[in-house]
Amino acid sequence: MNAATPVEVSRRPALWSLRPRDLWSASVSLVRARNAGPELAADRVVRRFGLVIGLVGTIAAVLELPEVIVQHRPVPLVWTLLSVTVAFGMLPVLAVVSLIAGPRLVRAVGGAAALGYLAGMALVMPYYYEVAAAPGLIWAHRLIMIGVLAAAVAWPPWLAGVYLVITTATPGIALYVMFDDTTVLAVADNFARQAGLSLLFLWCVVHARAAGARVDRESVLAGERAAAVAGTSARERERTRFAVLIHDAVLSTLLDASRSGDTSAVLREQARRALDQLDATRFSDAEPGLLNANSAIGFLRAAVREVNTGVEFTVHRGGDEPELRMPLSVAGPMAAALAEAVRNSLRHAGIPGRPVHREVTVTVGAGGLLVVFRDDGAGFDRSVVPADRLGISASILGRMRQLAGGAGFVESEPGRGTTVTLMWGNAGKGGDD
Repeated sequence: MNAATPVEVSRRPALWSLRPRDLWSASVSLVRARNAGPELAADRVVRRFGLVIGLVGTIAAVLELPEVIVQHRPVPLVWTLLSVTVAFGMLPVLAVVSLIAGPRLVRAVGGAAALGYLAGMALVMPYYYEVAAAPGLIWAHRLIMIGVLAAAVAWPPWLAGVYLVITTATPGIALYVMFDDTTVLAVADNFARQAGLSLLFLWCVVHARAAGARVDRESVLAGERAAAVAGTSARERERTRFAVLIHDAVLSTLLDASRSGDTSAVLREQARRALDQLDATRFSDAEPGLLNANSAIGFLRAAVREVNTGVEFTVHRGGDEPELRMPLSVAGPMAAALAEAVRNSLRHAGIPGRPVHREVTVTVGAGGLLVVFRDDGAGFDRSVVPADRLGISASILGRMRQLAGGAGFVESEPGRGTTVTLMWGNAGKGGDD
């Protein structure tokens, strides 16, 4: 306790006393903690666009300040500050949130930025004549594209399209209402120019988000296909093992019996071992879609090897493990969940400067399987992983929850690695006899 006292009472350094390098390291650590969990491609697209739009919009707002000052000379200072803050204030927030938060918050802040820009356009209207009297296009009508991009990140395409129509039609309608010499043709021309450019960028964001969603769907399908391939590989391995058994045990016993012509003790023992080995590979005749212990282990091992051949695979067998009967409908999701855990570790657990050890331990018994995947990598804080991330909640834990007798757990701490536990118990075993 005494040794810990100086640490507990030591004063934390003031923020202004920290060096820029320290502040940068703290920011990077925060970003890495947020990225510790698995991230969908669609979410990554949202965050990247949020960062770009926030930064570009902030820079554009700064460049517009001289025009704002010129155009707002007749306008009260308080009203000018309110208009500019409402129109651009959420853009730097959007950039920061895109770095340190999940996609849900990014979309919320993006929606606030889009609505803020629309509100800024509305706040110009009470002093429209004064602002329009200055040379050049009104500042609130020049950066409509920024608001449209923020809406594209935040909302579904149809809602972003409605926002585009409202914002791009506002400048022309305002001119038509405020000035008698404005024609309908001029309003249409203004709308076409504003909408054409904004629509191009809206299309880019919408299609990038759609492409990210397609990548996520294909990843799920690829995982399912990998599980199917692993099952086929396991069954082929089982058939090969059975063929070797027939050749090495059964045929050699029959050949020795035909040559010797008698029933020696050695031949009887050889025949007994061959029968025992055949009995160990037997499936239940009433339930052909089941895997025994060896097949289930081969199924899981093939799923892991499909992702990475460098993962250590260890098996612990119980005394009555040959009695295990695992349905293929259980083995497939369990192998897919295990493969997803390995993939997540390969993506996110790396630590610069040292290798990360990964191992799978399978404990098999007559009542079920216990599969534990461990790595000693970066780890992560589960409390900061958004609930809409599907890598853990759906691909691993969700798969196991949907299995009768299945369960899954994920334990991790930053800097202390990750442990994924998958369990399945044969709840219906008693009724089979």
